[in-house]
Amino acid sequence: MQAHGKSLGSSTAGLVRLIGAAIVAGVLVAAIALPAIGGAGVTVKAGINELHIAPVALQEPPLPEKTTLLDADGKPIAQFYYQNRESVPLEKIAPIMRKAIVAIEDFRFYEHGPLDIEGTARALVRNLAKGGVTQGGSSITQQYVKQVLFNRAETEAEKQAAIAPTVSRKLNEIRYAMDVERRYSKDEILNRYLNIAYFGASAYGIEAAAKRFFGKHASELNLSQAATLAGAVQDPNATDPNLGKSYRDRLLARRNVVIDRMQQLGIVTAADAAAAKAKKLGYKDKSIPGGCEESEFPYFCLYVRNEILHDPQFGKTDKAREDFLARGGLTIRTTIDRKAQKAAENAIKKYVHPSDKPVASEALIEPGTGAIKAMASSRKFGSNRKKNEMSFNIVADALHGGGTGFQAGSTFKMFTLVTALKEGYKFNDGFNVGSTYTAPSYSAFKDCKGNSVGDIKTPLHNAEGHGGFLTLQTGTWGSVNTFFLTLEQRVGLCDVVKTAKDFGIKRADGGKLQEFEPFTLGFNEMDPVTVASAYAGLAARGKYCTPMAITEITDRFNKVTSFKPECKQAVEAEVADAATSILSGVFTKGTMSGVGGIGRDAAGKTGTGDVSRTVWFAGFTPDLAGAVSLGDPRGPVRYPLSNRVIGGRSYGSVFGASIPGPIWKATFLSALKGVEPSSFVKPDMSRFGGCSHVCAPPPKPKNDKGGRGGDGGPGPDNGGHGGDNGGGPGDFFNAGPNSPFGNR
Repeated sequence: MQAHGKSLGSSTAGLVRLIGAAIVAGVLVAAIALPAIGGAGVTVKAGINELHIAPVALQEPPLPEKTTLLDADGKPIAQFYYQNRESVPLEKIAPIMRKAIVAIEDFRFYEHGPLDIEGTARALVRNLAKGGVTQGGSSITQQYVKQVLFNRAETEAEKQAAIAPTVSRKLNEIRYAMDVERRYSKDEILNRYLNIAYFGASAYGIEAAAKRFFGKHASELNLSQAATLAGAVQDPNATDPNLGKSYRDRLLARRNVVIDRMQQLGIVTAADAAAAKAKKLGYKDKSIPGGCEESEFPYFCLYVRNEILHDPQFGKTDKAREDFLARGGLTIRTTIDRKAQKAAENAIKKYVHPSDKPVASEALIEPGTGAIKAMASSRKFGSNRKKNEMSFNIVADALHGGGTGFQAGSTFKMFTLVTALKEGYKFNDGFNVGSTYTAPSYSAFKDCKGNSVGDIKTPLHNAEGHGGFLTLQTGTWGSVNTFFLTLEQRVGLCDVVKTAKDFGIKRADGGKLQEFEPFTLGFNEMDPVTVASAYAGLAARGKYCTPMAITEITDRFNKVTSFKPECKQAVEAEVADAATSILSGVFTKGTMSGVGGIGRDAAGKTGTGDVSRTVWFAGFTPDLAGAVSLGDPRGPVRYPLSNRVIGGRSYGSVFGASIPGPIWKATFLSALKGVEPSSFVKPDMSRFGGCSHVCAPPPKPKNDKGGRGGDGGPGPDNGGHGGDNGGGPGDFFNAGPNSPFGNR
């Protein structure tokens, strides 16, 4: 690369460069001075042979290329890069650009060999006359070699060695240049140079520079623009237009130098040169869509980024995976669906504001594939605390850039329900429960290591203190804590834990699931992606699929690697159908009845953490599953949701059906608009109808004054229905106008 045109005076660096240039040029001039036999070409060749300068193979690792993330439809959503570069073939670079760079950097490029002896000698004479390095003598081939050596250097010491003003480095550069000229045509060398060169403003290579500076492709550059970029490569840091007016002024002056040189060489006419010089610089300062913070969908972008950085299939070491992502020149097609994403974002905006301290988050998952269709949050992603931005991925687990999550509340009761159905319980099996539950013994609950974890001292409550005879259906619709604690005791805590794990349940913080008595009440902290994926498993008739964000990766050589869903049958399809049927009643007879359904088959479960510290809703149709969480990331214990203003509304208490449920409903109405409704598979009533364990007692005579808390018959009108969470994790519950189970 040419020198920067700065007089270094008596500085050590300038002296070293001057001496180095003098020695190298002197050696070359000596070579030229050898007896001329057969013309200049033979003279130079003979001189080089006399100096024992032989070609040395240049190792050219692939250039760092940007990686582009695409949505499910193939539209860009984000970029990752170590260097903002897009390599293009020579035919996609405007001819005027090729002429401009040759004119100013090496006008005899197509005439000389690996080095320009005449240019080197001329530079030596001028540098000695000026007392400093004012003109370089490197050919474009030599400049390309220097760029390759610099780019492949991994340490700062190696980078400095690649540009050190030493005789040995210069001679090595010549040896490498000889190899390059032997292997490539002049056009190929020019193409490689234009793709590797740095132009300033974080633009590497001519295509990225054309887009960054002028908002167009390299093939569309005109004379003025081509001259600007050709002028920038001499000292891109000194003419970086992004750094201020003085830098732009220097770049404009360099542009005009290039235009004058092109006119001098007869490449352009005087009239064309004058017209080009009369134009303003025209720097557009086009933004570089790099990194997740600048992505349209930052939380999903973070998920994909962390998926690659932590998966060994993308590299054996952390550095290998980082290079794969930032240097690989990949095109990554993902699962994100713009329609679903916008549906989630718009629904959240209706109920929670970006300025609110509590944060609503939602994930949408496709049943049967695990494809993540949306990841949205009420807060914008970023590091500006004044704007209430978030700097971590609250929609996902810690492995994917998230935090510790929120207690999932009564959404966990689904796993106890499924376990009971697996173990032979039927819809109308049930038992009497009181308003509180206390374990009868330590051994009433055992974790999966066989440890007794029953708590005989701490009673757990229902929200309103009610009890009575409840079945799998009515206990689920009312989300009654004491019913589910009793059911968990009977089917076995470890069996419920295993069911949850089969549906992909794991703690958001990456720690081990806590296996204690109130497991069914959802005291473990979760993230929306994990919970939504579990419910998608029910929607897919028991087939659980690992959350999936990437469907296809195309590398820089157009090699395509496709990724298929990773699925397993977590539970029998018939068991899933039965659980889905019961959970469908949550919309018509349970805690979501006040919110209502979405006009097509849907099922789900509300969830409220201990004393309304966090609230959830997880639900699904045959085509889509989703989970919505709401909590305060500053700490739910210290900052519960009760007595708060959220989304401009005042709430005394907040439940799963207060905010998450309506967000879920609004999301699904929009996301599934225009999608033909699908139907759930009806449950096998010959297997799950009736009762086989404990059946409901006969109803009392009509003139008997039953009441809430008494023993009623099975069904939604029973007396004695408790609510979610009276003191332990779970769902609060109050009666509402449309159902004995309320609308919370």
